[in-house]
Amino acid sequence: MTDSAARLYLITPVLDDESFAPRLGEACAGGKVAAVLLRLAAADERTLINRMKALAPVAQDKGAAVMVSVEGEADLATVAARGGADGVHISGKLALAKDLRDQLKSERSLGVGAIRSRDDAMAFGESGADYLMFGEPRADGSLPTIESVIERAAWWAEIFETPCVVYAPRLEDVAPLAATNAEFIALGDAVWNHPEGPAKAVEAAFAILVAQETAP
Repeated sequence: MTDSAARLYLITPVLDDESFAPRLGEACAGGKVAAVLLRLAAADERTLINRMKALAPVAQDKGAAVMVSVEGEADLATVAARGGADGVHISGKLALAKDLRDQLKSERSLGVGAIRSRDDAMAFGESGADYLMFGEPRADGSLPTIESVIERAAWWAEIFETPCVVYAPRLEDVAPLAATNAEFIALGDAVWNHPEGPAKAVEAAFAILVAQETAP
């Protein structure tokens, strides 16, 4: 697999305790996961930090960077710094993106999702985000069409230097999304609900990316 191939980015369900650690460890065990977004349920700051300290090393020890998002209001910069995350992820708030960029400086990464238009994408790119995410589930659980995600990712990857992450609802979507030249392919339920377990799902997705990159 060359350096130009898309890499795997896992998105957890919303977690309200540390019990997800074994499944996270299973998914990351093969060293094929580049990054993980830990989605944490709303809680007080101390609880969020402790949750991060319990979960982040599970992925980091396998070579994956860990991003954190929190449902509801939270001081994400503090949670990330004290909890040991590699960065933070937010949904579609330009003012917050700019504020977090200032707080995080160059010490931690900033990712942005829930981007609804090309203009929004360009604004977030200019805000200093380290990556943009396209196609992830909306707040109500619905998804944009795979065709629209492919179009948006291909446009972004062709024109802009800021990396992008594209969300694959199914393993079958990995290949066409990787063909956009997006830097990362994100997987959520396709991994956690796989009938043979998270590790098998990750192996399958990684195999698709390798095949995609080595195809003539």
